[in-house]
Amino acid sequence: MMLPNSLYAETAMPRIARFDRQVALDRAVELFWSRGYYASSMKHIELALDMRPGSLYATFGSKSGLFAEALDAYVARTADTFQQTLDAAPAVLEGLKCYLRSFAQACNTETQPPAQACMLVKTLLEINPEDAALHDKVDAVLTQIEQRIGKALERAKDAGELRADVDCARLARLLQAQIIGLRVFAERKVANAQIAALADDMASLVDAYRPA
Repeated sequence: MMLPNSLYAETAMPRIARFDRQVALDRAVELFWSRGYYASSMKHIELALDMRPGSLYATFGSKSGLFAEALDAYVARTADTFQQTLDAAPAVLEGLKCYLRSFAQACNTETQPPAQACMLVKTLLEINPEDAALHDKVDAVLTQIEQRIGKALERAKDAGELRADVDCARLARLLQAQIIGLRVFAERKVANAQIAALADDMASLVDAYRPA
């Protein structure tokens, strides 16, 4: 569970008995997701990870190095969720629709902290133009996610769930744009029912590409 932003300045996370890189990365994800990249100071990072500055730099090299690893960990987590959702569904498209609808829960203001935008979208929105390395990292990750959706659509197409003329790469790009838009829209703090309706509309988009 993520701490409110104000608590990061005062409260350290429970101490890690022995250094566990994955635990540290999970904590970094929570911090960057909550505060954003630029607002997360080294002091915030030290407290969240319960690591001294020397250990932080020796382990991750820099704040940007930590962020890059945390972003990879975050993406791995979402990739697992995506695959599990597809595997649990009776058909590829049904799994994909379930995955798209799940973003309503991710944006639910009753179950999530105030920072609604996912780590990727939050970073995308705040990147300084001159920070080319960070921009390239986020862009590469978004490309990976788009390709993952595209591969799922290709499987659905091979299974006869989509029309033969469907451009899966283009549809994947459209769906990713819809996901990003939903994440940003949720920042308006609109009613959860409206977010759920939008997620359902987003999921229903794929039905238009089914065979007649």
